[in-house]
Amino acid sequence: MNLHYKSLAIIFAATAALLSNPAKVTAQQYTKYVDPFIGTGGHGHTYPGATVPFSLVQLSPDNGKNGWDWVSGYHISADSIAGFSHMHLSGTGIGDWLDIAIMPLNNPSNQNNLDTKVKFSHSNENASPGYYEVKLDNGIHAQLTATERVGLHHYTFPNNTTPTIRLDLAHAYNWDRPMDTEIKIINDSTAIGKRYSYGWANKQHIYFAIRFNKPFKSYLLNGEKSNSKTIAQVNENRQGPINAVNAQFIFPNQHQIELKVALSTTSEQKAIAALSEIQSWDFNVVKQEAEAKWENELSKIKVESADENLKKIFYSALYHTAVSPTLYSDSDSEYKNYKGEVHRMVNNGQRYTLFSLWDTFRALKPLFTITQPERYTDMMNSMLAFYDENGLLPVWDLSTFETNTMTGYHAVPVLADAVLKDIPGIDHEKAFKAMLASANQKIREVPDYIQYGYVPQDVNGGSVTSTLEYAFDDYCISLVAKKLGKKAEYEEYTLRAKNYIHLFDPNSGFMRAKLKNGKFIEPFDPFYSEHEFSKSQYIEGNAWQHSFFVPHDVRGLAKLFPKKDGLDKMLDTLFTAPSYFTGENQSPDASGLIGQYAHGNEPSHHIAYMYSYLGKPWKTQEKVRAIIDSMYHERPDGYAGNEDAGQMSAWAVWSMMGLYPASPVNGEYVFGSPVLDKAQIKMPGGNDFTIVAKNNSKQNKYIKSITLNGKPYHKSYITHADMIKGGTLEFLMSDIPNKKFGTKKKSLPTSMDN
Repeated sequence: MNLHYKSLAIIFAATAALLSNPAKVTAQQYTKYVDPFIGTGGHGHTYPGATVPFSLVQLSPDNGKNGWDWVSGYHISADSIAGFSHMHLSGTGIGDWLDIAIMPLNNPSNQNNLDTKVKFSHSNENASPGYYEVKLDNGIHAQLTATERVGLHHYTFPNNTTPTIRLDLAHAYNWDRPMDTEIKIINDSTAIGKRYSYGWANKQHIYFAIRFNKPFKSYLLNGEKSNSKTIAQVNENRQGPINAVNAQFIFPNQHQIELKVALSTTSEQKAIAALSEIQSWDFNVVKQEAEAKWENELSKIKVESADENLKKIFYSALYHTAVSPTLYSDSDSEYKNYKGEVHRMVNNGQRYTLFSLWDTFRALKPLFTITQPERYTDMMNSMLAFYDENGLLPVWDLSTFETNTMTGYHAVPVLADAVLKDIPGIDHEKAFKAMLASANQKIREVPDYIQYGYVPQDVNGGSVTSTLEYAFDDYCISLVAKKLGKKAEYEEYTLRAKNYIHLFDPNSGFMRAKLKNGKFIEPFDPFYSEHEFSKSQYIEGNAWQHSFFVPHDVRGLAKLFPKKDGLDKMLDTLFTAPSYFTGENQSPDASGLIGQYAHGNEPSHHIAYMYSYLGKPWKTQEKVRAIIDSMYHERPDGYAGNEDAGQMSAWAVWSMMGLYPASPVNGEYVFGSPVLDKAQIKMPGGNDFTIVAKNNSKQNKYIKSITLNGKPYHKSYITHADMIKGGTLEFLMSDIPNKKFGTKKKSLPTSMDN
């Protein structure tokens, strides 16, 4: 089955569907632009499998390899598949999950530790939103689709085989290790069980129920025939050999087998109940329903462009913004956290997990305040539920476990942004109390940050990054305190928000690490990168990328430079500096270089927009356009670095439309350089906000003038509140920079130093 054949099949199927149901003329209007393989090459770390927006199930192929490029289970460079598992991390840097793996076999095997890898060709592989298929070299044709909690498999086997479905709870790669596994045969078409595992998130647990569309004639447990209907194993050694159970379900004289795999975090009984999400055995109906969910998701932003590749990049990015966080609760709002406690979400909401907050507080979560009004309250309350259960807001929540990965307490800006935008259903007082708990915690060098006004390098590594990020988070707390009328806290956290000043070196223009005694660490090399946290001064980068992280007070930072235009020139130098690092253990995350600007990692994402705070928005426009053109492509290695749970894509979604939350808490979106001709955004409340770029082209990257609802508009940003009202923002583009636009003080985005 080659790509040409598949394209014809899709066209014929789509034509038949339209003829049989004229009401579905708009079907596939946006999903056709999504390529789930974008990000599966390079170091993007995405997966191509079948999922629906924000679902518990991500049913995707695993290549059966360990290593950094296989943390999602799949990389485009591989030529084999070892199984189709139901839980995956999208775009992260550490491997976990890959739970409940299914692999079709042409014949049963009496080997317990079976190598299930089978070769395949990418020409026999296809994926679209909610669907994945591949024809393996052994002749088995696999088709996958999903609902929120159920994966649906359809396997077609070659002639003269004994179709067998293998369930493997030992399927584990990278950090994941099964600890307690069990399979129970309920009847000749149903099995249930559990998988407890240890990994990046300790004490993970998932329960499953599998139902086949046909009765199996026999089964093997750990490769052996048995009269028993239950098999379980416990692996007490976290570092030792994997010890877990598997089962083979055998279907002689069959040609096609379908199975539903339902998941629950609470119990096997809840997994059985979840099977009802798919009522029938009509694979195409479930596939179409999954596509319809994605069509609804993608149609929230309707874009126009004469460049079809731009639409592919945009909608593939928008697709990736709606993959995580993922559902964690059952349909009745119950869930079991990593401690084994069963809870129910408030107001019959849903619990979410996979909060990669160091990445996503910057652009993804602000985007959600527009695109996810029906889910965002539950996401915020999920973080508050984490606070209830652990005493602190999450840093990097995976399966309700605190991985404590990366710096900052970045649940704070996310919650603060939601409170400031009056997202409904959030207890403001509770949210504020939770913010204060994180800002005064006794771990993560926070006591030292409070004592010294910065994190000393002789306390722990990553000190510069931690200091700058804590200062921004404290600014967010000050805004919420002001909104809630808490004067004392407002004054306290306004002062803390200025802590970035303590690490600024006016002689070099960089933020530098200090010791407890207040002295800068010598010698200093701004190109030096150290990946090991305890030795690093800057997380996943160097002084060039991290010295600009003062998004809340850009003009305050500018005043620290001895010369008036010092920050402006420093930004210019960033983009033209030599693109090399020094050091023996350089961070691989600092990628996608333009000079020393590193778009492949999040600390750089706001930097191009800083010019607008200095009254030079034409420089922002120039740099943003260069980043879009060079860092996003419609191919597997189309991302400059880890996709990072939606953040890399969110930057593209915002910036391609022409704006970005450079300070992701104050409800202001700074203008860049739109590459799309038009973007119609469905705002919360139902109004449409439309962005039009007139006279747009590759050469015309500068904004000549702007109108809002037909009236001249002179600010270099727009507020969330104005967008909510609906209307039309029109950019007139030019190939010549307008150096008069956006220069007046009242036109500049907000900085603390106003």
